Amino acid sequence: MDDPLLKYPFYVKACELYESMLDDSELLKEDYRAREIVRQLVRSTGSISANIEEGYGRGTRKEFIYFLTVSCGSARETRGWYVRSKRFLSSDSIAIRIAQLDEIISLLVSSIKTLKQKGA
Repeated sequence: MDDPLLKYPFYVKACELYESMLDDSELLKEDYRAREIVRQLVRSTGSISANIEEGYGRGTRKEFIYFLTVSCGSARETRGWYVRSKRFLSSDSIAIRIAQLDEIISLLVSSIKTLKQKGA
């Protein structure tokens, strides 16, 4: 049975980003100064998809909107942690992750707006 969340591009992209972050964390963990960034990236990146899952699972539009908003905040936080990792990851890698995050944020903001309009 397919997960109904897979119909939401922001969820699929958030899950893909998490997998990419795990690859990045392998590089980051090599430098003792970057270990805190790894912890924060694991937490904030995982929170993007986890909040989407929780909000969807609550079953109401109002709660789904709330958790999508929280997810958007986690995506913005993750973006900041990638910016702060510039000493440890290549500028190309950071640019790719920021582009992924910008797309997720844009999709979330658009979906939140649409859901709010439908509920009005």
